[in-house]
Amino acid sequence: MFRRSRGSDLPAVAPNDDGSRPNRQLRKWLAPGIGVKRWFVLLLLGMGLLGLGVSFLARELYLTVTLPDAFYYITLQFLPYAIRGAVLIGLAVLCVGVGIVRLTSGLVVAARSSDSRAGVEEPLVELLHRQRFAGRGIRIVCIGGGTGLSVLLRGLKAYTDNLSAVVSVADDGGSSGRLRRDMGIIPPGDLRNCIAALADAEPLMTRLFQYRFPEGSGNGLEGHSFGNLFIVAMSDVAGSMEEAIHETGRVLAVRGKILPSTLENIRLAATTADGERIRGESSITEAGQRIANLNLEPQHPAAYPETLNAIRNADLIVVGPGSLFTSVLPNLLVPDLRLAFQESDAMKLYVSNVATQHGETDHFSVQDHVRAIAEHIGGLPFDAVVANSNSRTRLPRGWRSEPVRIARDGEASRLPDSLRMIEADIVDTGNRYRHDSAKLADAIMTAYHEGREAGVRPRRPQRVGAAGR
Repeated sequence: MFRRSRGSDLPAVAPNDDGSRPNRQLRKWLAPGIGVKRWFVLLLLGMGLLGLGVSFLARELYLTVTLPDAFYYITLQFLPYAIRGAVLIGLAVLCVGVGIVRLTSGLVVAARSSDSRAGVEEPLVELLHRQRFAGRGIRIVCIGGGTGLSVLLRGLKAYTDNLSAVVSVADDGGSSGRLRRDMGIIPPGDLRNCIAALADAEPLMTRLFQYRFPEGSGNGLEGHSFGNLFIVAMSDVAGSMEEAIHETGRVLAVRGKILPSTLENIRLAATTADGERIRGESSITEAGQRIANLNLEPQHPAAYPETLNAIRNADLIVVGPGSLFTSVLPNLLVPDLRLAFQESDAMKLYVSNVATQHGETDHFSVQDHVRAIAEHIGGLPFDAVVANSNSRTRLPRGWRSEPVRIARDGEASRLPDSLRMIEADIVDTGNRYRHDSAKLADAIMTAYHEGREAGVRPRRPQRVGAAGR
């Protein structure tokens, strides 16, 4: 298992040990010129005048209209006038006080949310609505990694705050790989991308988090992402990588959870169609050979407990998009995670990539992607597959990629008839190698609600015969 970072030697500070903070805050509220007390007094005066006017009307009504006997008790006529007045005044003060406190607290929270999104114009009513209802949205777990997962999260966070992103920790290349080898921690790259995607921090802070130091600077930082270094430093301060992820999310106002599939030091191992054995995520992609089988080393790493809880409690589980063999499948190859996924009562969707990835999925169709998953996890637990319908345009030749179509030319569907194929235009027209966040999220939410209205029940894995790729 990866080592847990040392905790910070800095002493913890309890800001409110002497009880002085509430007193200071009260004195600030009472300070002259703060511009609050006068309007509060005016509010009380207005409420008093309103009550006086209502009392005059009530007295006239009471003298001129015969009321039901129940009003004898409703108007407290069995009590002396002085006690009646005291009771009503007390209730009025209580109602006004509670109303003001709850109203201002709601506005303050919304204002703080607005401050955290500096540079993003959003009406107060939209902030209040999101704060009040987004947390009640459906519980969605997204399983994947790389750029595809972060694109998906950016779209889904508009629908719910109950998001959990499950990412692979098998990355061994680039900045993440170097930090993994040097520091003995889980690779932070995919975690960083998800944090940036779900953050409500100001845009400049998000850009800083994704900043990568240029190559050739000679300072030892070349190629490293600032966000990766930030997470590593936070793991040392907070005491563990788990706490680092949590605290980084809190600093950047992340809406949702980012969860590793496992905390163990795993490595990918692939067997090619020619029988060659390749180890390491980056080596598998660089080899550019057709992959016949993929597994983890060690083969039975322990799943992260919070990840299992998120999957078991989910309403919707979305697998993909992302690199099929190096981002998506590594998560599902963790035995306990795979079992929790297969047994979950949630609706399960697979989002196919919009373009093939050179070195991993050359010439793959949507069916090829789905069959590869079925062969590796022992069946198809999906309720539906979301695929791009706008695949007519050719990709630039330099990308060494092509659009992912539902099936290859002349190929008949070999997928179960009960597996729904949802075709929608979900490609980013500015970058046809990626999904469009808003389009993809809309297609997923539409599929979820339509499935629930149609009474879709969770599927148990169905065996799918191997097909040559």
